[in-house]
Parts: sequence; structure tokens; C-alpha cells
Amino acid sequence: MSVQSALEALQRTPRFMKRIMAWRVFASRPPRYGPWPATLHPRVRNLVEQLGIPRLYIHQSQGLHYLLAGRNVMVVTATASGKSLVYQLATLHFLLSDPKARVLYIFPTKALAQDQADALRGFLRALDREAWLGVYDGDTPRAERVRIREHARVILTNPDMLHYGFLPYHTRWVSFWTGLRLLVIDEVHIYRGVFGSHVANVLRRLGRVTRFYGSHPRMVLTSATVGNPREVAQRLVERDVFLVEDDGAPQPPRTIIFYNPPLLDAATGLRRSVLFEVQQWVEHFLQHDVQTVVFTPSRRTTEVLLTYLRDTVTRLGLPPQSVRGYRGGYLPRTRREIERGIREGTVRAVVATNALELGVDIRGLGAAILLGYPGSVASTWQQFGRAGRRGEGGVGVFVAGPNALDQYLVTHPDFILSAKPEHALLAPDNLHILVDHLRCALFELPFASGETFGRFTHTQEVLDFLVERGEARSVQGRYHWLGEGHPAEEISLRTAGPERVVIQVSEEGRSRTLGEVDRASAPRLVHPGAVYLHEAIPYQVESVDWDAGVARVRRTHVEYYTQPITRETLTILQEHARENVHGVIRARGDVIVRSRVTGFRKVRWYTHEHLGYEDVDVPPQELETTAYWIAFTEEVLDRLRSVGAWRSDAIEDYGPNWEQQRRRALERDGYRCRRCGAPHTPERPLHVHHIRPFRTFGYVPGVNDAYKAANRLDNLITLCSRCHRLAEAGVRLRTGFSGLAYAIGQLAPLFAVTAAGDIGQVVEAQGVATGLPTITLYDNVPGGIGLAERLYEVHEELLAAALERVERCECEHGCPACVGPVLVEEEGGWDTKRLTRALLRVALGMDVA
Repeated sequence: MSVQSALEALQRTPRFMKRIMAWRVFASRPPRYGPWPATLHPRVRNLVEQLGIPRLYIHQSQGLHYLLAGRNVMVVTATASGKSLVYQLATLHFLLSDPKARVLYIFPTKALAQDQADALRGFLRALDREAWLGVYDGDTPRAERVRIREHARVILTNPDMLHYGFLPYHTRWVSFWTGLRLLVIDEVHIYRGVFGSHVANVLRRLGRVTRFYGSHPRMVLTSATVGNPREVAQRLVERDVFLVEDDGAPQPPRTIIFYNPPLLDAATGLRRSVLFEVQQWVEHFLQHDVQTVVFTPSRRTTEVLLTYLRDTVTRLGLPPQSVRGYRGGYLPRTRREIERGIREGTVRAVVATNALELGVDIRGLGAAILLGYPGSVASTWQQFGRAGRRGEGGVGVFVAGPNALDQYLVTHPDFILSAKPEHALLAPDNLHILVDHLRCALFELPFASGETFGRFTHTQEVLDFLVERGEARSVQGRYHWLGEGHPAEEISLRTAGPERVVIQVSEEGRSRTLGEVDRASAPRLVHPGAVYLHEAIPYQVESVDWDAGVARVRRTHVEYYTQPITRETLTILQEHARENVHGVIRARGDVIVRSRVTGFRKVRWYTHEHLGYEDVDVPPQELETTAYWIAFTEEVLDRLRSVGAWRSDAIEDYGPNWEQQRRRALERDGYRCRRCGAPHTPERPLHVHHIRPFRTFGYVPGVNDAYKAANRLDNLITLCSRCHRLAEAGVRLRTGFSGLAYAIGQLAPLFAVTAAGDIGQVVEAQGVATGLPTITLYDNVPGGIGLAERLYEVHEELLAAALERVERCECEHGCPACVGPVLVEEEGGWDTKRLTRALLRVALGMDVA
């Protein structure tokens, strides 16, 4: 059986076919070749010809030609097009031409470095020079590190190790730096956002060190699809680069499918669980012996789906370990074991986050399934490209989730299939990031007065700031480090914060490290009571020492997983731009976001029903960043009120019988919380809660008496403040305003060209700073990286796309595909979809009707 048989079987399966929104076949493409560079060392050509590579693809030929001619080169071609051969052959050329030459490879992950080391080792073995090679990362044994420092001529590492292990100790590497002739930076498209901004500063530090030792290495950068490759490269390395993008590699045939899970209820827009749909897709491919990878948007989703697929493969008669998870937080030996299993074929399906998106050699995969949109067109094609890497063809399946973003894309497949890759954003001059790296650079080498850190023009001011803080001193026109230790230890490149939380499990009286999470994610993933999933095995978090950065867990067998409940507040520090368009204010500026995990939901496996809520006490987090916000003026609200299209005002009048009914409810319930039994006290007064939300009854003072039905005793319940808060969290009532917030919040990542997790949202019925109903979207990164500015620029495009999504949706009153889940009865004229549509039309200067 094969990919082709799986596709043919799909076409005979109506259950799948009637939900397929697009089926595109991309034909195979023949190779195109270029000449061998005349200046290439003759032994290199002879060697690669002996190893079965008689000709170079045209991009390999061009890349080598310009690199050997003294240019810095960036090669931008498709996944599995042989980009790595450019720097592999250049490496051999420099090593054979100069006995003192050294080469440094930088890969974004340890897995990719190990993978490329295997490829390069094959060439060096043929030269009987394997000792020239060394992989130097966090997994390298101490004895091997000494050998690498003393003897290796080609070192493969990652930005993190360069940051922690090379630059602070550059004096141990004198011969390496003085001989450095070539610097390889692979997978450049990954270096965007926070990570890219950090890496750009690490490269600034590397440039200072190499110049100090008198070396000026040529650079070769490689990247898959990205919309602004030269700009990204030059921003990353701050050097001129020659772009090679004429891809001459052959392309196998590829089928791309867009699939929308079936509607269970057209009126509410309820669709079958995307997890169950993906589970069936994987089962279909496994039945046809097609090795499959599933990409998921989060660690939690990876582990939940892995749990379900283990049941699937058991039912198919395969061992549970034939399906594995792959994500950040797994220990290195586990990741290597999984990669080996994929290559050897013992792992038939793997569920991964984008950790497996990069070019790790996993040839043989026939199908790549995307559970939702990964955050960019470039990442989408990278993930599709993981299938069909042996020239036999492959299939990529996009399975849409119920959210508005996925539903927009599944009904607009050409947004991905025909669009050019987006521009990657990185902000190396983000002060929160840059100041930390300038401290590191100062520790590594003194700064001369007037010296700049890369192209950052305010270096002098930052150095003076460090002097004021007592971390530096200025002596005879030079700045020197005065701080304790080396500051690189405090900085994580993968987040804008410095720390991680280690997860430890006690087994048989002994403690071992299970995994780790970054500090910013820890309150959501490993708060006390959380169920932490690792390789589909559930562990309960018993305690967290936030100061020490240690979460202690134990093995458990609960029937649920957990989801955190987070509350956020926002303060505007400074407004940079503001415009009133059609009575709607759009603005952008600097803000502080304060967030806190206040509790968590327990969600049953498979049925996904909520089993209850629990409070949790977790330290708050504070983020200073940039934001874009929209606010509705009273002028617009009055227009909406006049046609009954605004229902988001705070409720001040619960009807003339409210106090009487409230007292009757308290008396009936014995002045105790009906949920937990807590008594009424002056310090902790009880609340009377409407079981069905009051505003859904449509009460208008002086116009109707809908308050009578709303305030019936059977619709009232006495609750303490804690249970009241949890009850409010469980009632997902959506006004038009919250429907609008949901719609634009879902589509914003598409227009900001970023992953969903990079943008946060705060919705205020009465904004603290504006005094008006306000929706704020903020960069989920300290200092911001330009996302808010981008959203401010595309304001009208974003609202127009949201209006189209709402109007095209087939539901009656609202659903997850447009305005969010609406789980209360639509009575009293309540119609979230209609209200949201009215808001969007007003915001775009259109008639409300």
C-alpha cells in the first residue's frame, strides 16, 4: 500500500469527500543543473562524484560560485531541495585549502545539528578526517568538549550554546576564532519574533569576538520560504548578502487537501471535534501503511491527541509505541530515540508541535496533517513539506478547527495555496532584549568610547545607564564590566524572560527530571493541581517552588485534563498614534498587561465536558509591551442603541423587584452558598446569581417587564464570591461586543503575520484608560516586536475580514467559526451574530441594517 492507494480510498469514502473544501495536486518538477565552480578545490568535486552526486542543482552551483568569489550568500529554496550541500561543499573547500581554517555551523535546534553532523560525517569519513568534526551543545559530554576545543575544525552548535558556552569563554577558543573562515546559519526563517531578535544580538556579540581575533568569516545562510529573505538576512547578520533563490531541485508530486469537520448542528455552528477528525485521518493513513506526522498548535494538544492515537493503534493491532509525541520539554535522549524510530520506520505516526517542522532527516513520511493553522503561510508549507521527501510523492492535509481563523482559511484556501510567504519580523533593537545582550557583550570584551553594538545607534546611552546601575565603569575612554558572574546565565533566547521551571517526579523514593517549561508558560502549564501530560502519561502537579523554579509532580490516573483560567488587566502608559474613523477610535501605544492564573477547569477525556473548576494561587505576571486598541464612542453607541444593536452596557437596573427577590433567594438558601456551603459574613458577603444571564431577557426600563421572568426565584441561586466567579466563567454569554472581540482576535494573527500565541487580548466593557468599550490586542513579548503597529496599519482590512467571516457563516445566532461559542438560548431578541455584524458595519462606515 502507498500514498496513492490512501488517496484513491479517500475518493471512495463519502464521509471524507463531502467535507473536503479543496483538493489540489501539485505536479512533479524535473531538476535543473548548473556548472561546478571553477575555483572549487578539485578533491571536493572528486569526492562528491564518488559519493554519487555527479551534478549540482542550479541553486547549489550559484550559491557555491558566489561564496567562493568572496560574497556572503543566502540560499532560499523549498524544503528538501539540497540547500545544505552548498555549505557542506564550501566547508570541505576551506578545510582542504587552508590547514588553519575553521568553520562554525549554527542550527536553531540541537536535533538539526545532530542530523546535519551525520550528513557531514559521511564526507569527512571518506577523507579519513572524522576527527575534524564536533557537535558542541548542552548534551555534549565534558570530555568530548575538551577534544572539540583542541582538535575540531568544524563545530556544529545552536544559538543557545553560542550564547552560554562559547562567547562568555571565548579565550578558550583562540585558535578557533583566529582561523574562522566560514559561518553557516541554517533555517533563517525560524529567526523571527523574540527568538530572532535574541539571535541577532548574539550574532552582534559573535562579530565583536571574531573581529577581536582578526577573523572576518564569510557567511552562508539558508532558509525555506520567507517573503523578505534579503531583509531578514541583513537584519540578522548586519552584512550585505547575495540572494540565491532559483530552485533547481526536483519536486515530487504533492496533494494538498483542505478539510472541514462535519457540522453537528447548523444553527449553532457546532462541529465534530477536530481531535476526533484528525484521529480518523491518521487511522486512514496507517491502514494504508503511510507513515504520518501530525502537527498540533500546543504541547497540551500534542499530548491529548497522542493519548487518543495510542488507543487507535492498539485497535489496529500495532504496539502503543508505534505512535510517539515530539515537542519541546522532552529530554534530549527521548527526542533522539523518537527521531531514530521515525527514520527506521518503527514509529508509524508522530504527533508534534512545530519542533519537528525543521529539516531533521525524517525521510519516508507520506502524510503530514496540520491540526489548525500553524501561524504563517511559510510554516504551513514547511509542515506540508515534511511529507514526500523520497521523491515518491506525499499528501498534506489541513484540518480546520472550529475557530474563526481556521474557518476563514478553510473557506479561502487560496490564501495559503496561492499566497506568497509572509515577511518575517524581528526587532534586534528591542531594548528589553538588547540591553541584556549588551551586558553580555561588555562582559566578553570592553567597549571603546564611541563603539556601537552592531548598528544600534544608542550604544553609548545604554553603556552610561549600566555605569549608573553599577554594572560597568568607564576608565580612560573604555567601558568595563563590573557585575557578578557572566550575565548570559540569566538570559533565555527562546523567551523574553530569563528562567525555566524544571519538572521533577518522585518514583520509588528517588527524584528525577521529567522535563521543563519556560517561566512565562509555567503558571498555565504546571500550576498546583494541573494535569501535566508527558508522552501521553498524566502527572498531577503537587507543588511549585516559584523561587527555585521547580514543579513537583506525581503519576496519576485521573479521568480528565486541565485548562487554566486567566484574568488580565491593562494600563496604557503612552499613546503613539490615534485616529477617530466613523466614530470608532483606533490607537496604538505602550501598555502594561498584568495577568494571573486564578483557577482551572477539569475537562473529561473524549467527551470534553467540564467536570468542575478549582481556584489556584499563582504569582501574577507583568508585561510591558506595545498594543493596538479600538474603542467605540458614545456617538456610535447611541446609534446602535437606537436600533437595538447594542447590549453591552453595564447592568445598573435589575428591575423594581430585584431587592425583594434577592432577599427571598438568600432566605430560601439559608444565607449559605448553594455550591460549597460557605456562610454569609460581613467580610465575605454572599452573591445572588442569575442562572440564565439577566441581559438575555431583554429588559428595557419603562418599555417592558422582562425583569419579572429574569428575577424568578427558580432563576436565582446564592453563591459565595469564589463560586460566583466560577459560575460566571462557565456561562459563555456573548454580547455583540465580545463577539467582535472574538472575531478580530481570531483573525489578527493572520494580518500581523505571526502565531496566535504572539498576540494577547484584553476586552473591557469600560476601558480603564478610555472610559469606553475597548478591545486591546497586544504583543505578547516584552517591549513589543512590531505586531501592534502592523495591526494598527491594517485596521480596516482586519475588520472587513471579520465582517466577511460573520456574514458568510452558516450558523443562526453565532458559533465558534464567527463570533465564538454561544451556549445560551437566544430569547428576547438576543442574537450575538446580528449584534456583532452591526458593530462591524458601523466601524467600517456602513449602514447598520
